Amino acid sequence: MNIAFFDFDGTITTNDSFIKFIRYCKGSIGFYRGIFLNSPVLLAFKVGLIPNWKAKEKLFSFFFKGMPENEIIKKGITFSDKILPRIIQPKALEELDKLKKSNTKIVVVTASFAIWVKPWCDQNNFELIATEHEVNSGKLTGKIKGKNCYGIEKVNRIKNQYNLQDYSLIYAYGNDNADLAMLDLADIKQLNWAPLT
Repeated sequence: MNIAFFDFDGTITTNDSFIKFIRYCKGSIGFYRGIFLNSPVLLAFKVGLIPNWKAKEKLFSFFFKGMPENEIIKKGITFSDKILPRIIQPKALEELDKLKKSNTKIVVVTASFAIWVKPWCDQNNFELIATEHEVNSGKLTGKIKGKNCYGIEKVNRIKNQYNLQDYSLIYAYGNDNADLAMLDLADIKQLNWAPLT
């Protein structure tokens, strides 16, 4: 059997699904207010003063800390049904369909939270490696559970979950430098839908 690893945001989708999910849950006014209040965090990330995971966790905490887990899971399902299909790239659907027909195992490997990516993966029979949320007493703490699934952490998770020697051919698809370590695992790799040699 062959296996294919796909980044999600910017590779399968046209937009950042985390931003879309926040806006879907909080509405435009709540979204823009929150972004404004968190602009120092976003600026600090932009200029490299804080890492990706910290900026993400601060945003996630601002918008979702204290929210009942069952409520955000429901939001994730409806977002997956109503919003995600609008931002899925047609070329990604074509490639995914081609691989499925060739009996290739497909794994989405994403820094996005599983909350809204898992329902889409389940619907399409894809496996998922994603960032997870922390819960205490049924409510979100606002923190990431474990590590953010970004950069080299994608490789760590893949190697922990799959014995790559079991597969005849490995594909990998990404869209930026954070995906290069994952692409290095593959025999056939594409960056921004162009072959990478």
